[in-house]
Amino acid sequence: MADTPSSEDIQKALEKQIADLRKEITKINKTVSARSAELMDDARDQASSFYESASDRASKATQQLRTQAQAVSEVARENPGTTTAVLGFVGIVGFLLGIAVGQASSEPRRRWY
Repeated sequence: MADTPSSEDIQKALEKQIADLRKEITKINKTVSARSAELMDDARDQASSFYESASDRASKATQQLRTQAQAVSEVARENPGTTTAVLGFVGIVGFLLGIAVGQASSEPRRRWY
């Protein structure tokens, strides 16, 4: 009967296991915290890189549009008659398209027969 552990021995063994588990949980929490900080830094770096890239592209696109707008403006100033004719033609085509779409969507189709 000397081989049977006492309740004090069992309690001490359980307390030791609990202490060991607490230490493991502390280590795991530190590891998870460090890893999440690394992931946040990586995400922040990627977002910053994406923002810079998008900003550069937008700046280049804006400059290109400005250049093209200036070229169109110059052509329009040099040829006012042609510009008026083209804009008038585009206006008439837009008006006719508007009428066609309006008639097609306002009433059910009528059969010619």
